[in-house]
Amino acid sequence: MAGLAALLCFIWIPISALADDPYRFFDWNVTYGDIYPLGIKQQGILINGQFPGPDVFSVTNDNLIINVHNSLPEPFLISWNGVQQRRNSFEDGVYGTTCPIPPGKNFTYILQVKDQIGSFFYFPSLAFHRAAGGFGGIRILSRPLIPVPFDEPAGDFTVLIGDWYKANHTNLKAKLDFGKRLPFPDGILINGRGPNGHTITVDQGKTYRLRISNVGLEHSLNFRIDGHKLILVEVEGTHTLQTTYTSIDVHQGQSVSVLVTADQPPKDYYIAVSTRFTTTVLTSTAVLHYSNSNQPVSGPPPSGPTIQIDWSLNQARSIRTNLTASGPRPNPQGSYHYGLINTTRTIRLASSAGLVNGKQRYAVNSVSFIPADTPLKIADYFNISGVFRIGSIADSPTGQGIYLDTSVLPADYRAFIEIVFENHERIVQTWHIDGYSFWVVGMDGGTWSAASRNEYNLRDAVSRCTTQVYPKSWTAIYVALDNKGMWNVRTEFWARQYLGQQFYLRVYSPVQSIRDEFPIPKNALLCGRAAGRRTRPL
Repeated sequence: MAGLAALLCFIWIPISALADDPYRFFDWNVTYGDIYPLGIKQQGILINGQFPGPDVFSVTNDNLIINVHNSLPEPFLISWNGVQQRRNSFEDGVYGTTCPIPPGKNFTYILQVKDQIGSFFYFPSLAFHRAAGGFGGIRILSRPLIPVPFDEPAGDFTVLIGDWYKANHTNLKAKLDFGKRLPFPDGILINGRGPNGHTITVDQGKTYRLRISNVGLEHSLNFRIDGHKLILVEVEGTHTLQTTYTSIDVHQGQSVSVLVTADQPPKDYYIAVSTRFTTTVLTSTAVLHYSNSNQPVSGPPPSGPTIQIDWSLNQARSIRTNLTASGPRPNPQGSYHYGLINTTRTIRLASSAGLVNGKQRYAVNSVSFIPADTPLKIADYFNISGVFRIGSIADSPTGQGIYLDTSVLPADYRAFIEIVFENHERIVQTWHIDGYSFWVVGMDGGTWSAASRNEYNLRDAVSRCTTQVYPKSWTAIYVALDNKGMWNVRTEFWARQYLGQQFYLRVYSPVQSIRDEFPIPKNALLCGRAAGRRTRPL
């Protein structure tokens, strides 16, 4: 206890977190270790010896104190996909906001899951580490007095799915650094295991919640369970209309919650996950095991959709917000009438691929992001000039060839804006914005225009933090910029992110107030041009 007390004395904790909100403490050791997910030995990233890493359990407004020991021989960072880091982008865990944890050192993240519920995940954000593991589930439960629009399930399971390579992440990274594209993945993992390597045990007649996250590197995946219906109840922190599906698409970086009732004869059933929109279809399986079963799985796993775009688009449009259900607070989710608010700005973002100096790069509005020598948020805090240029990326496509820059797009704090993601390529992409949830108001094929707004859903669009954009298509979102800070906007196609398809959104106000943004954490690591400075007096 003496060591813990000393740690808490050293760590800065936001004033708003000192009231009645509980604390949860985690101590993680990050190491390399041997893993065999597809039957051959690989170097994996383990957290406390686990692959995947341990789940983070929390309740709305909890304070999470996560002490990460980096026992790798290189710098390391963890980012928290979907956790909004209200007023505190310093803790976001991407290189644009947070200095890496040096080898043999530790860093304590102080997160508050302020006004959030739902299913998310964490992952390592540097050096293509994500291809080696180091990821795990995050669940944020509603507070006890807040009604949830479905009965408490008999069990609650994290299901992490994703495409996977047999090659070590160091080999994949070297290929990207050399300017080459990655080959097609070798398989699909379900909770870190290959075909039939993972089992979920259920009791006949009971209903269970599955929190499914696509933590993979590249491909959209379809999830299904033989003979069982999936009732969608939550998407990245939003309670949805409870629509029933036989299978559901989960695109890169996305998270969904479904209810599954064990209402079939007692035996074992295939859980199947397969790639979408690929010429070669990868499929993997797990097992749904009835506790009173004595019959193993047999025969082929259930088939699912493969290349059908319209099927997926129609399903995406059917996912709507449950307007009468409570969110993190007791007031209904429909209380915020986003469709009645006038947008003050439209930002159009177009992805592209090409060669720069003979090497493969990816870009947003022609700019392929390159990291600066100092995290952008830290440079901004200390007013260190020359690290980045505000406005180094245009807010609409320029038609130029791809070029390299540390791209930062300025935006006004408390603005309400429209963002249109334009995909002129022949692949499905997903986009994520750190620090925010946004309303997915429209998506369709072809070219976006002002007339496209006539088809927007301005009543019950789902609010989430990651959205897909179909080939030769567009997706439009509305977002209230109510979270001041430096926020990463990125593709979840991880090789493209690594090679430049990302930028930072600087949500800024000249007013310096703890009401709007916390000061730099006292324990923040300082690196690059900020090395040797002091955060604040201890």
